[in-house]
Amino acid sequence: MNDLTPMRPLRVRHQNGARLVHVARVETLTPRMRRVVLAGPSLAGFVSAAADDHVKLFLPAPGQDRPILPTLGPNGPVFPDGATRPIGRDYTPRRFDEAALELTLDFVLHGDGPATSWAAQARPGQHVGIGGPRGSILTRDDASTLLLLAGDETALPAIARRLEELPPGARAIALIEVADKAEQQHLPSAASTAITWLFRDGRPAGDPALLLAALRQTTWPTGDLHAWMAGEIGTVRALRTHLLTERGLLRERVHASGYWKHGEAAAHAKLED
Repeated sequence: MNDLTPMRPLRVRHQNGARLVHVARVETLTPRMRRVVLAGPSLAGFVSAAADDHVKLFLPAPGQDRPILPTLGPNGPVFPDGATRPIGRDYTPRRFDEAALELTLDFVLHGDGPATSWAAQARPGQHVGIGGPRGSILTRDDASTLLLLAGDETALPAIARRLEELPPGARAIALIEVADKAEQQHLPSAASTAITWLFRDGRPAGDPALLLAALRQTTWPTGDLHAWMAGEIGTVRALRTHLLTERGLLRERVHASGYWKHGEAAAHAKLED
């Protein structure tokens, strides 16, 4: 596979500032996944061009019914002097309805983190803020490319969106680790897809064993392959190392992001060494 021609992703920037939005509705997707649809006129002009984009969710500080939002300065967000800063967490835009001005976010209900706790009690009319995405990485999706997707439930919104947006004739393999069978979702796609669900069944999240074993057993034909993976940082690093060293993929073909890390709050990292 060393003779594959590298794909060259296109990086684009967006002028998406902070926006105040409200909860329009909520939906329980699985026992541990909740969907929150955000809406408001401030979403006019919102742009999310890639399935693995992320927005910053701004939550109200204790005692507030809506967050104090920053303005976008030359070096990043700028808050008013003396303002109580909101809690911010990164999430994947699962879907954006431009006509209805509705942005959908899917939340994994795990632990007692601030965003998880907020999503578990979210109800229509509550206000939050959204910042970004500040940019997107665009790749080619057509019949000449085989797409390999891998990750845990934190990567599932991005995987689901990517499959949903693939055109007819495209091909994709997805390896998805979740807590148990109750966490499976229907993932529609116009592409030809092969989806493997991996169940921890009581084992702790973040152990690379399940995904790594499944990846080692996965075969694909030679050709134009692009791999995308996300989840716990240590797990994603192990998957990336396998593809680079044991399978001989070129670095340009492996996009890996750590969405969380054991023992750290709001950890996020792109693995590009």
